[in-house]
Amino acid sequence: MALAATVDASPVGHTPLTPRMVKLVAFASFIGTTVEWYDFFLYGTVTGLVFNKLFFPASNPFVSLMLAYTTYAVGFASRPVGGILFGHFGDRIGRKPLLVFTLLLMGVSTFLIGLLPTYDAIGVAAPLALLLLRIIQGIAVGGEWGGAVVMCFEFAHRENRGLFGSFPQIGLAVGLCLSTGIVALMTAVLSTEDFAAWGWRVAFVVSIVLVGIGLFVRLKIIETPEFAKIKEAQHIAKVPVGEVFRDYFPNVLMGWGARYIDGVVFNVYAVFTIAYLSQTLHYKTPDVLFAITIAAFLLIFTIPLGGKLSDRIGRRPLFGWTSLVSGLLAFPAFYLMHYSGNILLAQLAIIVPFGIIYGGVYGPEASLFCELFDTRVRYTGISTVYQLSGIISSAITPLVATALLAAGGGEPWLVATYMLIVGIISAVSVYFMRRTF
Repeated sequence: MALAATVDASPVGHTPLTPRMVKLVAFASFIGTTVEWYDFFLYGTVTGLVFNKLFFPASNPFVSLMLAYTTYAVGFASRPVGGILFGHFGDRIGRKPLLVFTLLLMGVSTFLIGLLPTYDAIGVAAPLALLLLRIIQGIAVGGEWGGAVVMCFEFAHRENRGLFGSFPQIGLAVGLCLSTGIVALMTAVLSTEDFAAWGWRVAFVVSIVLVGIGLFVRLKIIETPEFAKIKEAQHIAKVPVGEVFRDYFPNVLMGWGARYIDGVVFNVYAVFTIAYLSQTLHYKTPDVLFAITIAAFLLIFTIPLGGKLSDRIGRRPLFGWTSLVSGLLAFPAFYLMHYSGNILLAQLAIIVPFGIIYGGVYGPEASLFCELFDTRVRYTGISTVYQLSGIISSAITPLVATALLAAGGGEPWLVATYMLIVGIISAVSVYFMRRTF
């Protein structure tokens, strides 16, 4: 599949839209989202292993874990702020400058998390500082995703928008793969004491190298053809978020429902299972992280496959059916994790639904949401859908799953039932989406 096939020969201002530029846009979007998701997911990976012990003083392990997951959730709660804020300026002054700033914001906040003193060193200031930096992370990734997706989508021909829109989505898989991979490696080679003392910090500090690479590439790209046209025609939206809720609210509502399964599947398999398998079922932590890393590696291929398939059969049918399958698979997955007693089967229960099936949801999702909005409000529109819905679909999922597990007496069936209900909600929401742009 040659990216050059998506090139439009029309100029953007006075700059020719060359095959090299289109490839550069795809790579810039991919590398930027990789950095953002690595930083964002690294926090989630470490939350149930370290943060609950180093930054929260509660003597009850359950309370400590819930407090740590709460700071994890706050990162998602702050993402809509970033999405609406950066979406506003992205729809008014352009996509490129906002993408440079979001990358810097995320890089600095993640680097500083790696340097934070613990609760034993500075008391209550430690969790408060951690909370503040997590909020900044959420704002950064809230603005990043929408801009990266719009850049790719607006550079693509209509027949290739599912594939091209999936490139920034691949950054999620690579970022997750890197974050869980580095933690899995360090927990395997370091003692528990060394990892808690300094090992986890290395994973946060080294992200600054990825930020430098991302900035180098992003500074070379140009503005999107579609935005350049509406800017030249002076058709810029004055208050994009107002137009989104006034003119597109049915699509926003259905987008929220569709997004539900994405956030729940991801956070159950990539976040909740870490503490669930290692602390509740007593599997070795590196083995659990290895399964998530393998699933993330497979997503590098299944996400673009899902995007390409959506160009052929339609985004809504693929997204809807995969949502239902994802919900149903929760039952055999949790059965294998909870009852098999076999680490290979438990790993398979993560890899198949998350590494393979999930690609059919996340691959077409970017283009599906982009097609809900016109160019003048697209950055704000997709950020509103993706980030606001993340509060329910993503932010509280580890909390909900942990509470449901406790309510079920340690049995996983309430968690599985919750995932099935979410899958049905998402499939119905996609079915009722209005005709797209």
